Amino acid sequence: MFNLFNRNQQLLDEDIIQWIFETYTWAMRQFDKTVFYQESTLVLPNNEYFPGKETSAEGMASLIFEQVKQYAGMAHWPTFLFNVETGADKFPMSPPLSVRGQLRGKGAIAEFTTEIVMQSAMPQSTLPLGTGPAATNNRLTFTYHPQQLKSPEGIIAHFAQGLSNHLVNASNSPPPGGSDYLPMASELVGIFMGFGVIFANSAVVQRAGGCGRCGGAQSPVRDVVLSKEETSYALAVFCQLKGIDSGKASKHLKKHLRGFFKAAVKDCQKRREDKSCMLLKQQA
Repeated sequence: MFNLFNRNQQLLDEDIIQWIFETYTWAMRQFDKTVFYQESTLVLPNNEYFPGKETSAEGMASLIFEQVKQYAGMAHWPTFLFNVETGADKFPMSPPLSVRGQLRGKGAIAEFTTEIVMQSAMPQSTLPLGTGPAATNNRLTFTYHPQQLKSPEGIIAHFAQGLSNHLVNASNSPPPGGSDYLPMASELVGIFMGFGVIFANSAVVQRAGGCGRCGGAQSPVRDVVLSKEETSYALAVFCQLKGIDSGKASKHLKKHLRGFFKAAVKDCQKRREDKSCMLLKQQA
C-alpha cells in the first residue's frame, strides 16, 4: 500500500544519509578535527553574530565577509572582495597563490609564495585556483553583487560557500563520490564550519535584482546545491557531533524546516544509540 501513515518513513534516501556521514568523516581527516571540536561554533543569523553597520554596499559586504572568515577559521587568508557591479571586464586576474602553514583555525599563520601549495597538519596538496576565485596581488578574489545584501543569510552563505570551495579544492583526496561531488562537498563543508542554519534557510533563496550576469534577476542570491532537507540533515549531524542543543538551531530555522530538522536529530540519536553509525558512535 501507500504507507500514508507510516511514522518510520525514511527522511532521505539512505545513500544520501551515508554520503553525509562519510563526507563529515572525510572533512575531519582533511581539515583538522581538533579545529572542528574546539573552535567551530554554530553561527546564527542575528546581530550577536553579525554586529555592525556600514553606510556603503562595499563597506557592508566587507564587514560581513570578514566576520564569515573569522567564523570559518580563515581570518588569516589574504582575500580581495570584488563588486561585480563595477563590471566583469574589470575582474582582477593575477598569478596563482601559494599557502604554507596551518590551513584554518585560531592563531593560524601561513606564508604566501608563488606556488600553489596548501597544508593543514597534513602532507602538502595542490589547489587548482583555475577552478575557483581568481588571485590578485597574492590575494584570493571573492565576488559579490550589492543586490545580494538584500538577503543577509544568502550573502553570508555565498561567502561561506566560496571559502569552503577553497578548502575542498585544497584537500589531499577527493570527497566521497569523487570529483563529481565537489560542489555538494563544498556546501557540506560550509555546514561543517558552522554555517548550517544559514545554509538551510537560504537553500531556496529569492533572486536579487539587476542583470543576470552580475548576479541579479536571472541568478539566485547564492548557488544552491544541496536541498533544504539534505542541508537540514547535515545540520542535525553537526549539532550531534558538537553536543549542541538542537533547540538552539531549531528556533533560528525557518518554520517549514523545523519539523524535518527535529526528525533528523531524532534519526541521528537513534543511529547513535543503536551504534549503526560509526561517526556518531565515536562521539557517544
